[in-house]
Amino acid sequence: MAPLGRAALLLAFGLVLYALVAGSYAAWKRRRRLALSAQNALLAAFPVTLVAAIILVVALARRDMTFVYVWQHTSHKLPLGYALSAFWGGQEGSLLLWLLVLTGYAGLAVWLNRRSRELVTWTVPVFGLVAVFFSFMLCFVSSPFNVQPLPTDGGRGMDPSLQNPYMLAHPPLLYLGYVGLTVPFAFAMGALLSGRTDERWIVATRRWTLAAWTFLGVGQLVGAHWAYVEIGWGGYYAWDPVENAALMPWLAATAFLHSVMIQEKRGMLKVWNMILVALAFNLSLFGTFLTRSGVISSIHSFSKSSIGGWFLAFLALMVVLSVMLIRWRLPLLRTKTKLESLVSREATFLYNNLLLVALALTILWGVLYPILSEAVRGESRSVSKPYYDFFLHTFGLPLLLLMGLGPLVAWRRASLRSLGKTFVIPFAVAVVTGVVLLALGFGSSWPGLLTYTFSAFVGASIVLEFVRGRSAAGGIVRLISRNRRRYGGYIVHAAVVLLAIGIAGSSAYQTQRERILRPGESMQAAGYTLTYTALDAVKGSNYTGYRAQLAVTGHGQRFRLDPGANDYFIEGTHNEASIYHDPRSIGDVFTTAALARPHTTDIDLKVFVKPLVNLIWVAGFVFVAGALIAMWPDAVEQRRLAARYAAGAAPAGI
Repeated sequence: MAPLGRAALLLAFGLVLYALVAGSYAAWKRRRRLALSAQNALLAAFPVTLVAAIILVVALARRDMTFVYVWQHTSHKLPLGYALSAFWGGQEGSLLLWLLVLTGYAGLAVWLNRRSRELVTWTVPVFGLVAVFFSFMLCFVSSPFNVQPLPTDGGRGMDPSLQNPYMLAHPPLLYLGYVGLTVPFAFAMGALLSGRTDERWIVATRRWTLAAWTFLGVGQLVGAHWAYVEIGWGGYYAWDPVENAALMPWLAATAFLHSVMIQEKRGMLKVWNMILVALAFNLSLFGTFLTRSGVISSIHSFSKSSIGGWFLAFLALMVVLSVMLIRWRLPLLRTKTKLESLVSREATFLYNNLLLVALALTILWGVLYPILSEAVRGESRSVSKPYYDFFLHTFGLPLLLLMGLGPLVAWRRASLRSLGKTFVIPFAVAVVTGVVLLALGFGSSWPGLLTYTFSAFVGASIVLEFVRGRSAAGGIVRLISRNRRRYGGYIVHAAVVLLAIGIAGSSAYQTQRERILRPGESMQAAGYTLTYTALDAVKGSNYTGYRAQLAVTGHGQRFRLDPGANDYFIEGTHNEASIYHDPRSIGDVFTTAALARPHTTDIDLKVFVKPLVNLIWVAGFVFVAGALIAMWPDAVEQRRLAARYAAGAAPAGI
């Protein structure tokens, strides 16, 4: 099967190269038939890439160790589900997944917008350029179809931390987000190349951008929960460089989704939107470079390899092309519409944008500084958690406050009198919340107190908007259906409020204890008593291990926990946390246990009591609901867009 897989990749490379070369020539010379041929080549690249992907999946399912990739990332003892997830667990397979998603996105986006001929004609070569790079890497640099004589061992296996059900969901979600940002980028660059810098490319890609942004956001939350339950350190986000690499394009895309509404409503910020969409895409490429280059040490990154230089060169090329195209079309992007007031909805959206981009760039510097320090000075430096926490508080808290201010401020210009009437209820709710929390002793953490207070302000603003709208529309369902983008956005804001409260509660007000215990001994943590009763042996399909049995009482509850460790036959030892979800505090009692001394039953027990942490995971479900509402097709909106672009064909979204 390996020769067939290689042949499929070579054919895919030929098709996307044709889409790039022929599509560029056709767009330049206005050759319609050649342009259609280039589009068809791009469409055909997806089924051809799918053939290569199916071959690799079959090889993984069969544990065909003649495939070097299969031997490196699986074993005969590895359960089938994890063996299949090895498709994206290694460098070559993840590149193949990227190309598969890219060709699928590109083909569907081009086909759905085929009636907008001039824009699509220039968009096809941009898709082709990105696809040429990834297919070239798979064909000539890092192929998943290299073979070897049948080895005598049963494979190298999979890292124990990857043997988790989240391995089946987290990486694909991130790839759907990362690669999805190629669609708005390709259409934006196509608009610049064609000279059609109106809102058509935004309308054509709005739902694509929302979908990619949603996948990326959910993927990060799934990854955070994976880290929380699997690694055993009691946290969910460590400011790891590769975690940051996923966060940065999401922040840039968030800024773009807000900023683009100003362009649609007022025709402003055309240059800024082009910069944001290029920034989001190039940051997604930067994240891919970090993961595959080996320049950073991370649990998420692959080992050092030769492809890092290729990725860096391609990233530099895309940055240069983006800057050149935006600079070339500056006369077309400038608008006469100006910001009329610093107190307006446009202004609050702009402040929101600046804070989001500032946060993304400070995170970028935190990632780059250790790399540059080692490259230039030969000194190994690191950027620690306090650096990121400082800027998260500096930019994140004002962002949280703006979520409550922005939707209630009028377009163009707002008077101080109208603002006073609008914000009197949310302001009163926030003040009361802050005073009550201070009285209850929450003043030990000012960032936590401000987060709760600002969240109360935003929550009251959202409720106020729904109450006002419902009184006019006659019902919640009818209200949302009248303006899905607006009220879907409010629901997403509610998800961010839940996320902020969960993060503040679980970090600023958590309790941590550690002690060595013998059987029969107890320890206290935040009102809970944990008694170590016994040490039991466990056995799985590809591991043996132990579990410490804990009897826990406190706050009127009784439950049991069993932290321990697994010793995998091939991969080694891995800790296994045990967690109790407390419905009263919406928090967790999180425990890990390691053997304190060899050949004894003494354990080193760590306990984390994390109030409100489960609001983080609840926020994920609310986030998805709001995003789906915002993406749901709206017949009224489609008719409005069709009338707006009556001179040409109204582009279709997904």
